[in-house]
Amino acid sequence: MQKNIAVIGCGYWGQNIVRSAADAGILYAVSDADPARMNQFAQQYSVKAMPFDAVLADAAVEGVMLAVPAPLHAPLALKAFAAGKHVFAEKPIALTVDDANLMIAAAQSANRILMVGHLLQYHPAFLELKRMVDGGQFGALQAIYSNRLNFGKIRTEENVFWSFAPHDVSMMLALAGREPTGIKAVYTAALPDSPLASTAHAHFDFGAGLTGHIHVSWLNPFKEQKLVLVGSSGMAVFDDTQPWEKKLAVSANRVSFTAGQPVLNKSDTSYVALTPSEPLKDECLHFAKCITEGTTPRTDGREALRVLKVMQACDKAAGA
Repeated sequence: MQKNIAVIGCGYWGQNIVRSAADAGILYAVSDADPARMNQFAQQYSVKAMPFDAVLADAAVEGVMLAVPAPLHAPLALKAFAAGKHVFAEKPIALTVDDANLMIAAAQSANRILMVGHLLQYHPAFLELKRMVDGGQFGALQAIYSNRLNFGKIRTEENVFWSFAPHDVSMMLALAGREPTGIKAVYTAALPDSPLASTAHAHFDFGAGLTGHIHVSWLNPFKEQKLVLVGSSGMAVFDDTQPWEKKLAVSANRVSFTAGQPVLNKSDTSYVALTPSEPLKDECLHFAKCITEGTTPRTDGREALRVLKVMQACDKAAGA
C-alpha cells in the first residue's frame, strides 16, 4: 500500500486512527488544530505535520480521514472533494440529512470515494455473521438485539445514543437488508447535572416478522457489547468482550409447534473459528484499497445516510 493518507484530527479517537493507518502502512501526514499535538504525532510516526489547507494542496495525499467533531464533517469533506481528495469521515456521516446529501453529491461530482467509519462492519465476527445470514443458515430472521453498555467515558457534546448506537444501527440494517417501517424510542437523562441522555432504548419493526432492539448506556456497572440474532432455524451471539475463540457463538435453537403448543428445540452451542485482526486497521486498509481499485466502500455515503435517517427517526420517536 502507498503512504497516501492524511488523518485530520489527532484527538481522543483520531489518535487511534493515526496509529492504525500507520500500522497499515498508508499514513503520509497528520493534521490537527493544535500544532503541538499535530507535531507530537508526526514525530511519533515519522510522517509530515501539515495544516489542513496544506494537506489539500499536496498532490501526494490521495485521501483524508476526518476524525473531527461531526459538525465539521460536511465543510471539511466538501473542501477535500473540491481538491480532488477521497474522504473517510468518522461516524456519524453528518448531523443533518442535508449535509449528508451534500457530501454524497460532492463525492459523485468529483468522482471520489466517500466512506464512513461504521467500524463494526469491518469486524471479522460481524463479517462472518453477515455471510451466514446471507447464506440462510438461520432461516427467516425474527429478532436482532444489540446491547452496548459500559461505565466509561461520558460525553458532553452528544447523548449516549449518538455516541454508541450508530454502530448498532449500521449492523442491524446490514443484517435486516432493509430499513425499519416503525420505530419507538425512549431516552433517559439519568445524570442530574447533564441534560443529555445517558441511557437509551430503541425498538424497530422491520416488517415480515422481524423486530430489532437497541439498548445503550454509559451508566452500566459492567461492560457489554453483544449482538444477538434469532432466526426460525437458529441463533447467534456476537459478543465482542469475549476472547477471539468465543466471539461468535451459534446454535440451531428453534421453536416448533405440536398440536398448537410451542416446543423448544435446544441445540448445543458452537463457536465459529475467526482469524483475529484489528477492525480499525482493517477499516483503514479498506479505505486505501477502495482508492487504489476504484471500488465502492462497504460503508459508503448512502449506507451512512440510511443510518443517519434511522438515528434521526429515533430522536423524533423519543421526543429528543
